[in-house]
Amino acid sequence: MVEIKIEYTGDLHCTATHGPSGATLETDAPVDNNGRGEAFSPTDLTATSLGVCMSTVMGIVAKRKGIALEGMKVAVRKHMTTVTPRRIAKLEVDIDVPLPADHPERRLLESTGLGCPVHHSLHPDIEVVIDWRWQ
Repeated sequence: MVEIKIEYTGDLHCTATHGPSGATLETDAPVDNNGRGEAFSPTDLTATSLGVCMSTVMGIVAKRKGIALEGMKVAVRKHMTTVTPRRIAKLEVDIDVPLPADHPERRLLESTGLGCPVHHSLHPDIEVVIDWRWQ
């Protein structure tokens, strides 16, 4: 179990502290929802979590198999609904893998990324589109 402590600091800003490490991050409401957009919004963190989770689990498998994934790049584009309730409608994920398309562990790495805990935790109404870009 991991505890994350959150303090509302005012003006739609929060500070979250990761219990085990003490690392902090700041959030702000997005401009289109009364904020100033000065930091990650809560839904930005969801999009970020998906990209980081996919990268991390792929990195775990790559390390175990002796595959160099350093330099892999992931971009996540978050689309919000335009009607209420306000929610994430779609996440588009581009994954630039620094390995050839015919790499023998391609299927393993892709299935590992798709099997990350965040991907499995997203509500099924959120459309997730993944573009694998093998070098």
